[in-house]
Amino acid sequence: MRTAALERITDETQIKIFLNLDGSGNSTVKTPIGIFNHFLSLFCFFSKIDLEVNASGDIDVDEHHLMEDTGIVLGKALKAALGEKRGIARFGWSAVPMDEALVLVSLDISGRAYLNYELPVLEWVGKVKGESFKEFFLGFVRGGELTLHIKGLSGANSHHIMESTFKGLGICLRSAKAISDDRIPSTKGVI
Repeated sequence: MRTAALERITDETQIKIFLNLDGSGNSTVKTPIGIFNHFLSLFCFFSKIDLEVNASGDIDVDEHHLMEDTGIVLGKALKAALGEKRGIARFGWSAVPMDEALVLVSLDISGRAYLNYELPVLEWVGKVKGESFKEFFLGFVRGGELTLHIKGLSGANSHHIMESTFKGLGICLRSAKAISDDRIPSTKGVI
């Protein structure tokens, strides 16, 4: 099975994650940030990964550290579960509508960390600063050594925009992690 269990403890956050790439989309997400829990659960459902997250931290300062560090640990768990990446499709993309919002997400399990983030400036998503979500995605691509493009094509409601983004990322990962053969998906023979 393609699984990983990781823990990261700093002076700012304490994060434990268990991930099963070949799950059915079940999640148990426990952070003190309700809307973040909601979006991570949607990501799991649409990616068909099983995920357990237990995260706490200095949210009395703000959400930044907890969301960024959760992204880092989730990315590292994904990288560990993928192993040498033999046989994966590697790429995934989606265009997910939610009412007035439409977000394009494209993912490459590339071995290189890069984020192109082109969403409208979201001052708040629920009770969370919009910029904290960008920090989550930055941590995720750095931890997982992923290339991720997120582009908002339309939308006015910040919840709809971010929900489209997390669902789209799940759809991308579902495609990219799928096993199609037994080759490393690179002409270099390594990712």
